[in-house]
Amino acid sequence: MYSKEIQKMLIKEKIEIGDKILLKQNNKEYSGVLMPRPELGDENCLVIKLDNGYNIGIKTTDNFKIKILEKLKPIKKTVEKEKLEKGDITILGCGGTISSKVEYKTGAVYPAISQKELLSNFPEIKDITTINTRSIFSLLSGDLNQKHWKIIGEEIEKELKKDIEGIVISHGTDTMHYTSAALSFMIQESPVPIILTGAQRSSDRGSSDSKLNLLSSLMAAKSDFSEIGVCMHSNLNDNLCYVHKGTRVRKMHTSRRDAFKSINQLPILRIDYYNKTVDSVNKYIKKDKNRKPKINLKLNENIGLIYIHPGINPKFIEKLSDYDGIVLAGTGLGHVPTNAFNDKNSKSILKEIQGLIKSNIPVVMSPQTLYGRLNLNTYTYGRQLKQIGVIGHLCDWTPETAFTKLCWVLGHEKKMEKIKQEMETNFVGEITDRSVVL
Repeated sequence: MYSKEIQKMLIKEKIEIGDKILLKQNNKEYSGVLMPRPELGDENCLVIKLDNGYNIGIKTTDNFKIKILEKLKPIKKTVEKEKLEKGDITILGCGGTISSKVEYKTGAVYPAISQKELLSNFPEIKDITTINTRSIFSLLSGDLNQKHWKIIGEEIEKELKKDIEGIVISHGTDTMHYTSAALSFMIQESPVPIILTGAQRSSDRGSSDSKLNLLSSLMAAKSDFSEIGVCMHSNLNDNLCYVHKGTRVRKMHTSRRDAFKSINQLPILRIDYYNKTVDSVNKYIKKDKNRKPKINLKLNENIGLIYIHPGINPKFIEKLSDYDGIVLAGTGLGHVPTNAFNDKNSKSILKEIQGLIKSNIPVVMSPQTLYGRLNLNTYTYGRQLKQIGVIGHLCDWTPETAFTKLCWVLGHEKKMEKIKQEMETNFVGEITDRSVVL
C-alpha cells in the first residue's frame, strides 16, 4: 500500500492500480501505468510503468499533481468466439512468458494467443505471413510432462493434415528443450517446419525478447527448413535469432536472452528479422509438403534422470527399481563410482546398476559435461559399466535428449537388446558423427 496521503489523492482522482496516469512534478511530466507498491518499496514513491516497458519510481513531494488518462481495461478471462481468417502458419499456444498478458491490478497473468490479440500486439506479423491460432493449454513449462508432450504431438498431427506452410509452438523456456527433443522423436520427417519459441522476459518489459523471437519463428516457419527446431535470440542484442535442432539444443542460462545454445554442433538457421533474411548455418532437411511424416506418439512416463555425484549412496540406486528406465548423467567420459582400486573410503554403485539391468531396467549413460562424447573404453570404470550392459558408448547426446529418447523407445520396445540397438541408433540428429564445440 502507498502512504495515506497518496491513497487519499488516488481516491479523489478515482485512480486505481493499472490505470494510465499523468504525474506532474517540478516542471516534469511522467505518464504510464500505475503499478502496485513493491513490498519493500518506499510508501511515498509512486511506481509507474512507462510506455517503453520500464518501471520508474518517483518520490512524491508536496507540489506533485496527478490525473487519470485512461482506466484499466480488465482482461476477459473467457475467450470470445472470433471469426478466424485462414492462415499459412498455425501458432499453437502451450503457455509460457511469450504468450502471457499481465493484468496489473490483480497481478494475474492470462494467455494472449488468440489471432486477434496476437495481431494487435504484434502487427508486424502481417508483413511476414497469415496465421491460425489455437491454445492447447496455458501452463508453466516446469509443470509439463510426457502427457503434455503427447497432447502437443496430437495437435501437431492434426495440423499436418491441413494445407499449411509451418507450425509455431509458444512454450515456456524452462523445459522447452525437453519438449523439442521429445517431439523430434515422436514426429519424424515432417513435411513442414515445426518451430518452438518462447521468451525469457515478458512483453511488458522494455528488454523483452518476445517480439523478435515470435517474428523470427514465423520467418523460420515460412522457410524451406523442415525439422523440429527452437528459435531464440542468438546474442544479447535485439537483432538476430538462431534456429537450433530440437535434439541438440539446451537452455544454458537462467535469464539471458541468448540462453539457448546448440550443443556439440552449429545452429541450423540464422534469422535476421530486420533485414528479412534467413541464412543456413548447418545442414537440414528441406521442406516437402508431399512428404508423409512418421508419427509415433507412444511414450513411457516412468523414466528417471539422475546426476552422478561424489558420495552417491548405493541404496539410492537400488531404489531406482521403481522406474522402467534410468538415464545417468555421468562424470567425465561417462563414469560413476565403481571403486575400481578397492579403496576403503570409496563406495561403488556398480553392483546396484547391474542389479537394475538384470531386472530388465535399461540404464543409459549421458555426459553431465554436456560438451563432448561418451567413451566407456578409456578408463577402468567405463569398461566395467559397458561390460554390465550400460547403454550410450560413443554417444554425444545431452542428458535431456537421452531422457526423452528413452521415454520414446520404451514407449514401443520392451526387449533389452532392441532397446539398446534403438538407443544407440541416430534417428533425428541426437547422435552426431563429429562433435563441434563453438
